[in-house]
Amino acid sequence: MFKKDISAGAKSKVKSSVQRAIRTKIVETYPLLAPHIDEIIPKKSQLDLLKLPDRVSLYALDNNALFWQHMDDPLIPHLRVVHQFPQCFSRIGIDRGAIRFVLSGATLMAPGLTSTGGKLPDKDEELKEGDVVVIEAEGKEEACLVGQLRMGTEEIKEKKKGVVMDTGHYLGDGLWKMSID
Repeated sequence: MFKKDISAGAKSKVKSSVQRAIRTKIVETYPLLAPHIDEIIPKKSQLDLLKLPDRVSLYALDNNALFWQHMDDPLIPHLRVVHQFPQCFSRIGIDRGAIRFVLSGATLMAPGLTSTGGKLPDKDEELKEGDVVVIEAEGKEEACLVGQLRMGTEEIKEKKKGVVMDTGHYLGDGLWKMSID
């Protein structure tokens, strides 16, 4: 989604009522972030909203990107938030071969997850289509991609082919490189 360098549009202040709603929505979507929400978005702070191309809204605090949202999709954390609180997000793993495709902005396909280096959750922790998930690469410590699943993990295991994620934020993309001032 952010393959090219991004230039942010207008920067505006978020109203306090909207900011409270965003905090609530983040805690609902990512319940494990609840103990850290005051660290991420302090109550007395002022969030900024930046309009990006392709109808994407970016929420930032003190010139640091926190979450982004495409139209009415769920709020998706910036990778810096994911790296700061890795234990708070659902994770799946890709094999060594798929990482170069992910980092070049290619669509994430099922074979990268179902091969020997891939890592999908057990049936009791199954993820559904539309869930926001963090992608980790085999042999790497930090997450490399975050986005919304296009098919559930059980379907990925059954079919072993198809598009898993076509829009997301990955290390080195335009959103990662973007400076907010």
